[in-house]
Amino acid sequence: MPKRYGACSYVAWRYFAGVDFSSTSSLSGPEDLSRILLTMAAIAWTLSTHNLTKTCRGFDKVFSLVQLAQFITFEEIMADAGAYGSYAMAGYLLATMKTSGPATDYWRWLDIDEAVSRTMWSQGGATFFRETFCSHPLQACLQYVNTTAKVLPSLSYAYSVAETGLPTPNVTCFDNSTLRIRNYVYIPGMLYEILAQVVAPGGRVACSAVTDSNSPNATLHVTGASETWITLVGDTDYDMAAGNAASNYSFQGQDPHNSLVALLSSANLGFRSYSSILAEHIADYNSILSPFSLSLGQTPDLDTPTDQIVASYQTYVGNTYLEWLLEVLYRQTCKGMWAEGSSNAWGADSNINVQMNYWFAEMTNMDVVTPLFDYCQNTLAPRGAYTAWVLYNISSGWVTHNEVQFNPCSGIPSINSNLAPQIFGHTGMKWSGNSAPWANYPESNAWMMIHVWDHFDYTNDVQWWQTQGWPLVKSVASFHLEKLIEDLYFNDLTLVTAPCNSPEQNPITFGAFREYYHFGGIESAIGCAHSQQVIWELFNIIEKGFAAAGDTDTEFLNGMFGTWQIAVSSPKPSVVLAKRDQMDKGLRIGGWGQLQEWKVDMDSPSDTHRHLSHLIGATDPAHRNLQLYPGYSITSYDPVLQGGLTVNGTFMNYTKEQVLSAAEISLLHRANGTGTDADAGWEKLWRAAAWAQLGNESEFYKELTFAIERNFAANLFDLYNGGDSVFQIDANFGYPAAVLVKRPVASTGRGQYQHSAASDAPASLAPTWSSGEMKGARIRGGITIDFAWSAGKLTSAIFIVDDNVAGRERDVVVNYGHRVIGKFRSNGGTIVILAF
Repeated sequence: MPKRYGACSYVAWRYFAGVDFSSTSSLSGPEDLSRILLTMAAIAWTLSTHNLTKTCRGFDKVFSLVQLAQFITFEEIMADAGAYGSYAMAGYLLATMKTSGPATDYWRWLDIDEAVSRTMWSQGGATFFRETFCSHPLQACLQYVNTTAKVLPSLSYAYSVAETGLPTPNVTCFDNSTLRIRNYVYIPGMLYEILAQVVAPGGRVACSAVTDSNSPNATLHVTGASETWITLVGDTDYDMAAGNAASNYSFQGQDPHNSLVALLSSANLGFRSYSSILAEHIADYNSILSPFSLSLGQTPDLDTPTDQIVASYQTYVGNTYLEWLLEVLYRQTCKGMWAEGSSNAWGADSNINVQMNYWFAEMTNMDVVTPLFDYCQNTLAPRGAYTAWVLYNISSGWVTHNEVQFNPCSGIPSINSNLAPQIFGHTGMKWSGNSAPWANYPESNAWMMIHVWDHFDYTNDVQWWQTQGWPLVKSVASFHLEKLIEDLYFNDLTLVTAPCNSPEQNPITFGAFREYYHFGGIESAIGCAHSQQVIWELFNIIEKGFAAAGDTDTEFLNGMFGTWQIAVSSPKPSVVLAKRDQMDKGLRIGGWGQLQEWKVDMDSPSDTHRHLSHLIGATDPAHRNLQLYPGYSITSYDPVLQGGLTVNGTFMNYTKEQVLSAAEISLLHRANGTGTDADAGWEKLWRAAAWAQLGNESEFYKELTFAIERNFAANLFDLYNGGDSVFQIDANFGYPAAVLVKRPVASTGRGQYQHSAASDAPASLAPTWSSGEMKGARIRGGITIDFAWSAGKLTSAIFIVDDNVAGRERDVVVNYGHRVIGKFRSNGGTIVILAF
C-alpha cells in the first residue's frame, strides 16, 4: 500500500457538486464529448540549481539587516519572482462516444459520500451512465461508462494540449490498449509522463497513430463493449528526497516511466472488475472521512440545481442546506492542483494558504497532515539552514520566508503559503516590485511549527514527535533564539524581532535602533505583534514538548537532527524560557482602544487590510486560542504570564477583558473583507472565524454568509474578488474551519495541561442552526467528542479518551453557557457522558 496522502492522487480529475467539470460534457451534437482536465507540477529544473537566496554575510548577526538597510535595498537580497515558476496543468484527455439523437433526463452530480462524480442521461433509446474518480489505493484516476443497451456506441480517447500553452507532447501507443504521453513542460524543465489504459470487457480496444500530426500522436478506439473504463497514472521526475546536499539539491529523481508501468501492472486491471476497484476506492476514502460527521439540522434540496441555490443565497438570511454542504464538501475535497494552463495567478501561490487549508484537519480527525511535515523536513530545512546562514548570519536552525508550494493530497508541492518558495526549497525572499511587505516573513517557520505541535497535541503520537516533530520544532526555535535582539529604541529590556513587518502590511520596520527609526521616510518600529506572538508560542511548545521528546540532556544537542543537517548552538531549555519571558509579548492597547499591530502606536482606524496578522491569536480554529485566531495568546491571555509592560513610562498590566475588547475593536475596524486592497473570500472567512472565537454570533454569521454570497461561484469555488475569475481555494478550506470554531475545544495553557474541553456548541453561532449534532470531533489530549443540540441548547455530550495518553493525562474542565458542567481526568480509555 502506498503512503497515504489523502483521498486524491497526483494526476487528478476535479469534480464538484452541481457542476461536473471533471469531464466537461457536450451532448448538443451527434457525439458525447467528455473533456477531462489533468494537472501536474511543472517547474523548470533550472530553478533547482541555486537557492535564490542572495547573501548579506559579513554583518554581525544582531545588526545584519538593520545595518544592511543603510547600504542596499531589499531588492538586492531578493530573487526575481519569475525565477520561482508555477505549476501547470497536464492537458486534457478527450473521450468521445458516437451517440445519436437528442439527449434527455440529463443529470450530473458529485457524490460526496463516495468521492465519485457521476453523469446520467438518455439518448437513442438507451440510458448512459458515467463515473469519474481518483483512487488512492491504485494511485490512479478512472472514468467508467456503461449503458442499458447491449453494447456501447464506439468510443475514442485522445490527448490534447490545445489552448493550454503547453508544448505539444509525444503521444504514442505504449501497447494496443494504452496511450503513452510524455514531454517536458519547459525546456529545460520537469519531465512528465502519463499512461492511459483502457479496459473494455466483451469489446475490442485498438490504438492507432495519427498520421497528419506535426508530432507523434495516437488515439485509443473501443468497439463492441458492454462497459469500459480508462485508467490514468502519471508522474514526473521530481524527487523531494533529493533536496539535500548529498544530492546537490537537485530534487531530480528517476525517469517516471518504469514506475508507472509497474503501477499499472500491479493493479491487474485486466483481471479485476470495475465494481471491485470502485468499492476499494470508496472504502479507502471513507476510512479518512467517516470518523467525523456534522449535521446542522439541514433539509437536503435535491431538486434544485446547485447554481440556483447559490444564486438565491442572501447574506444573514442564509440557507442551512448550502451552509452544511459547503462544510462537508470542502472538508471532504482534497486540496489538489487546482489550475489550468501553463502558468497561474501569483505563480499559483497565496499567503496563509497552507495553514488555512489545514485548520480543520486535526479537529475533524483526518489523518492527512504528516506529508506537510515531510515537506518541511526534506525540502525547507536543508535549504533553510543555508538561508539562515547567508541572510542572517545565524548558524542555528533554518528559516523560510513567504512562498511555498505543497500539495497535501499527493505529498508533492502545489499551492503556496506563508513558507518558503517553491518545491526546490528556495527559502529566500521573492522580489516583485514592492514585495518586501509580504516577502520579508522569517516567522513563517514558527507558524508552521504550531501545526507540528498541534499534530502531537491532538494525537499523542510520541514516536512521531521524537523522530520528526521535535527535531523540526527545536531547530526552528534555535533560529529564533539567535535572531531576537534587545529593544534599544524603547529601552524596555524586552527582546524583539527586527526588521519585521506585519504580513502583508507596510512598512518594513527597522526601529530597534533610534538612528534607523526613520526608514524610507516612514516612522516605524520593531516588535511586530504577529512576529512576537508566534515566536512566544513557539517557545511555549519547547517547554511543553521537551519531556515527551525524550531529549534527556538539559541542553539541545549539537549537530545532527533527524535525517537532515542543521547546526544548533546548544541553548539550554532555561535559555528558551528566559528569552520567552524577556520577549515583548506583542500585546499592547493603542490610543483608539485597538490591539496594536506594531509596538509603536501607529495603527489607523481606517485600515481595512485583508490580513488579520496581529489577531492571529484569535483566529485559527485548529490552534484555537492562538492569539485571537488561529492562536491562543489573545483568547487565552493570562496577565501573570503575558502581562506587565511599560507604556509611555507607565507600568501596565492589562486584564483579559481589556485585551479581548481591544482585539474586538481592531477586528471591527478591519471591516468585512472588502477593503481597497482585496475583496477575497479567504479574508472574510478569517474574519468569521475570529468573530466566532470572540463569541459574537451576529458578526460571525453575517461574515460567513457574506463570503458565500459575494465570493462563491455557481460551482462553489471561491473567487478572489467576488466575480473575478481567479479561483482561490483558501476560503473553501477556511470555511469548514470557521464553522467548527465553536465546537467543544481544549485550550492550550502555556506549560501545563489545564484544558477547557468544551465551549458553546455550534448552535449558538447561527440563528438557522437551531438543532444538529457533531460526531467524532477531536480536542487536544487525544480526546474524541460527540455532542448534540436542539432548540439552540446542548442536549448531550460524550467524551472518549484515547488509550495512548500515558504520561500526558490532564484535567479536563467542561464549560457550557459560561459555567462549568463537568470535570474529569483524561486517563486512557475514559468515557464521560453528560446529559442535559
